[in-house]
Amino acid sequence: MATVSDILSTKGTAVFGVRRTATVFEAIESMVRHNVGALVVTDEGEVCGIITERDYLRRVAIEGRTSKTTLVDEIMSTRVVCVTPNTPVEQCMQLMTNKRTRHLPVMSGQRLAGIVSIGDVVKKLMREQASHIEGLTDYIQGRATPMAP
Repeated sequence: MATVSDILSTKGTAVFGVRRTATVFEAIESMVRHNVGALVVTDEGEVCGIITERDYLRRVAIEGRTSKTTLVDEIMSTRVVCVTPNTPVEQCMQLMTNKRTRHLPVMSGQRLAGIVSIGDVVKKLMREQASHIEGLTDYIQGRATPMAP
């Protein structure tokens, strides 16, 4: 069973963040520069929230605020759902579905170890399923032997 660690070994552990005192404009600018849909919000080095494109749309654009005067602290999500490197990928999918979130920071103890997105999770699950299908096809066609229990 694949874990978050497997995803991070492929995509890397880089996490882009922003201070809670930054403006939303600075956060969006960073998202665009790094081509990501979310930034982990920190306060004195500690994770205190996450800001996403969805937060911007719902809390700035729709509410008529301006991104140059609104602080990240005012619109960020503070109930951050996190996982560990050992979390199974299927559990990530379930969490993302149940909590209606698209990004999961990865914590290893008190250290931020990475972040996984819904795209990362779907891609990993698709690769796993393709591999299973290929193995079964090979077995059915006599090109492989069954795996030992």
